[in-house]
Amino acid sequence: MSRQRPAFLVAGDVNGFFGLVVDNISVLALLSGVLIAGYGMPADVVFGRMFPGTAFGVLVGDLTYAWLASRLARRTGRGDVTAMPLGIDTPSTIGMTLLVLGPAFLRFRAEGLDAESAALETWYVGMAATVIMGLFKVLLSFTGRRVRALMPQAALLGSIAGIALMLIGFFPLVELLRMPVVGFVTLGIVLFTLTAGASAPWRVPAVLFAILVGTALYYVLGPLGLAGGTFHPPPPLQLRLALPWPDVGILRGFAGAVDYLPLILPFALLTIVGGVNVTESASVAGDSYDTRSILLTEAVATLAAGITGGVAQTTPYIGHPAYKRMGARIGYVVLAGLFIGLGGMLGFLASLIEFIPLAVLAPILVFVAMEITVQAFHAVPQRHAAAVAFSFFPAIARLVAIKLGDPSIVPPERFASLMTASEKGLPNLAVLVALGNGFIITAMVWAGFLAALIDRRLRNAVLFLLAGGVLTAFGIIHSVHPDGSAYLPWNLTGLSREVAAGFCAGYFALALALAMLSLRHPWRSTGGRNDPQ
Repeated sequence: MSRQRPAFLVAGDVNGFFGLVVDNISVLALLSGVLIAGYGMPADVVFGRMFPGTAFGVLVGDLTYAWLASRLARRTGRGDVTAMPLGIDTPSTIGMTLLVLGPAFLRFRAEGLDAESAALETWYVGMAATVIMGLFKVLLSFTGRRVRALMPQAALLGSIAGIALMLIGFFPLVELLRMPVVGFVTLGIVLFTLTAGASAPWRVPAVLFAILVGTALYYVLGPLGLAGGTFHPPPPLQLRLALPWPDVGILRGFAGAVDYLPLILPFALLTIVGGVNVTESASVAGDSYDTRSILLTEAVATLAAGITGGVAQTTPYIGHPAYKRMGARIGYVVLAGLFIGLGGMLGFLASLIEFIPLAVLAPILVFVAMEITVQAFHAVPQRHAAAVAFSFFPAIARLVAIKLGDPSIVPPERFASLMTASEKGLPNLAVLVALGNGFIITAMVWAGFLAALIDRRLRNAVLFLLAGGVLTAFGIIHSVHPDGSAYLPWNLTGLSREVAAGFCAGYFALALALAMLSLRHPWRSTGGRNDPQ
């Protein structure tokens, strides 16, 4: 077999570059849009402090993946090797924005800090959280396959689908409907090209075409009052030179980040499991990468991002086979890494994001949410579909709790009274808040329990329930604190102790009931439709 010279930059890398860059810009735009417009965080902190380190993580990861691809090409003598795509993880970034950074900023403001100081303290928490995710992923990278084997696929995919549908999809859907003409048209183009599979005119990448059309509509119809919402002219183009650099404030951030461990660690776990899956999909497409190298790279890139000021983790993107089909090789990840990395440091990435309306980018995340949810149902065995659906309920509770916790919707004093008001049983709002807190781990426990139950693996089902009870006792899931923080059970008093004890007792009681039922009616395969396949 003749050996071919590795193809570093080919025509297909242009399409690959646009696709990978747009994916990263979309996530960064939602991160900045929600923090600045939604929570009122100063733009200088978001663009000048958070962006450079986050973008630096992408640069480190993409350049390393390009090196791994070059090494694979030299070893195999093939010239058609396609590098693994890497970028900012969408689900965890939106989760970090809505569940960690935003609430932390509001908490610091409530403590009396001005907006600038509160934003800086929030940045320190975000840095620390990203470093924790990076360190956790370094450890998991050596056992990624084993971790994936221990958890039912329904538990892993169901939990991320819940995040996708309720947070990544719902909030952007509301955002695009705030400017219906621009939002609907852009969403329609995204669905026409990406969901229905039609090609965009002139072979323009689908996402890029949707953004171009939506942005053009905004700036043409907006000044005429025909865009369906309030028009805001773009800010003047400016460069914000800000190099990624460590800040000692991260040491204070670790103390605040501890409260968010029930969110942070599952985010890291999901990208590791996803990294195993996408490495296997690349192997099926013809490029067999070493799984540990792929996982270590994303872990180190996340660690590099957090140390230098980043607030979002990196991950290998799903879609290596698609990039390979479009003819991309190695150059596209180098170009994308340089564009995102340098753009975050020089500031032109921030100017570009400020130019593109949020209503134009939101449809892309709606599509991503739909795809993740659909994949969750398709990838698991059909008999586990109920487990996936069951795992959505904690995410729904978290979504409602976020909205009710918004002071502009429910005044704080009214929220506090609803947490204690009850005519029968535990207070509705207290139950809702507890159900939503730690929802990612809760979703894993619930889906894992039901999947084991469906497969008639009663011992596994009971173990999931016992784990749920223990995690509940310490507030890792079902925290009775509105901010979702963990605690020691013996420190709880009053209604908080009653709610926590009630949830714990529920898990343990069900575990005992199932164990007793199994003694009277041992489960064996009877040839029914619910038998494991």
